[in-house]
Amino acid sequence: MKASGILLPVFSLPSDYGIGCFSKEAYQFVDFLEDTGQKYWQILPLGTIGAGNSPYLSFSSFAGSTYYIDLEQLVEEGLLKQEEIDPYKEENTSKVDYDQVRESRLELLQTAYKRFKPDKAFLEFKKEQEYWLDEYAEFMHDREEELSEEYFRFCQYLFFTQWLRLKKYANEKGIQIIGDLPFYVALEGTAFKYHKELFKTDEEGNPTVVGGCPPDAFAEDGQVWSNPVYDWEVHKKTGYKWWMERLNYSFLIYDVLRLDHFRGFDEYFEIPAEDETAVNGQWVKGPGYDFFKVMKEKLGDKKVIAEDLGFLTDAVHKLLADTKYPGMKVLEFAFGAWDDSIYLPHKYPENCIVYTGTHDNDTVVGWYETMSEDDRNFLEHYLEHSTIDRTGKIYLDLISLALESRGDTVIIPLQDYMGLGSEARINTPSTVGDNWEWRVKEEQLDEDLKETIRTLTEKYRTRAQERSEEERKKKEAEEAAEKEEQHTEE
Repeated sequence: MKASGILLPVFSLPSDYGIGCFSKEAYQFVDFLEDTGQKYWQILPLGTIGAGNSPYLSFSSFAGSTYYIDLEQLVEEGLLKQEEIDPYKEENTSKVDYDQVRESRLELLQTAYKRFKPDKAFLEFKKEQEYWLDEYAEFMHDREEELSEEYFRFCQYLFFTQWLRLKKYANEKGIQIIGDLPFYVALEGTAFKYHKELFKTDEEGNPTVVGGCPPDAFAEDGQVWSNPVYDWEVHKKTGYKWWMERLNYSFLIYDVLRLDHFRGFDEYFEIPAEDETAVNGQWVKGPGYDFFKVMKEKLGDKKVIAEDLGFLTDAVHKLLADTKYPGMKVLEFAFGAWDDSIYLPHKYPENCIVYTGTHDNDTVVGWYETMSEDDRNFLEHYLEHSTIDRTGKIYLDLISLALESRGDTVIIPLQDYMGLGSEARINTPSTVGDNWEWRVKEEQLDEDLKETIRTLTEKYRTRAQERSEEERKKKEAEEAAEKEEQHTEE
């Protein structure tokens, strides 16, 4: 059956303390999803917030961001007092206040730690997660010597228990969480510090190559990232042990996992570490299907979404087909003037995840406002010849296209349902500043929005069911006719 969901980062939720978190507003958003007929809540990585406030540059592949810890739950548990958190209450201005969040969490979590009395649950958490937790605690203590290793274990315990409580609530409401796993890790992080043998390094432990993108029409020198590059031969000899631990933990905290940069498992682009441009980089083969074969053997069948956007080789298409993972289809990539794009919705297979846009795209309204006249004319032509019910609003028409497509899962960014412009964009790739900040206000999640989402969801879900039933009957009729023909010939 066709299913749909909404993309909204945790930090974009409403709350009283500067950033979306695991607070009552998160539970209310789960209720919102249930009331509108959704089955998925897609979020961005929950890891520690890195450079430029990016959730994709975490210090650890396991640790969660303390920014998401709900302060009011700590008051209920007696670890904080209401008068201690009240000074940090502020009006939601539709932007994350990262400076305030850093200041408040550091001060308040230290206070909570001083009052905390280790119990059985905390001791069990430390034992079960010690394979990554001890490295992370030591790493963070080395960075912030005034804070003890046990303090960082305590913070992760709060994150872990609060998040799993929220996830359990969502699952009980029939909502599955789609998480996001970055392909690369940060140079300044636990993986590279403690497991240098897993990366391509020189005798002194420095990266010999880094990740990036080759020169193209958008960047004549390509892109050079700071991420160290995996030594896949070493990973293979260990049975991909580090990766399997990373994946196993991810499937503990998420129901479905989006694998970022799926192409990297087939081949990846590496650049000499000393180079300032990507001109001298080269494509190198990745682990290929062997990685996913081992993953299935060790972890069983898991729900995975392959982030397969951009130019893909035949080998990547084959890897996607071999794994049987659904790829991603993004409508905003479809409407270059009279272009026969693979992202045009009539070309979608059933086994795919359909988006109007992702966190790296502009909102539909912002995207439409910057389209060329030729592109707009092509879009209008396509809409006029589609079978959707026109709404008079371009963002709802694009959502309708997504919902009516053959893709069996559709994920829509909340901002697109709301008809917001570029001010609500989550991230603009290759830029610094003004990213990862947008937040929805509680009053915006009103009954009118709820009715809009529910109506569109139910309409196109019903049409999908009717279409599926028609196709089933047609197939049965064709099979019956074929049998009759064979009987007649006999």
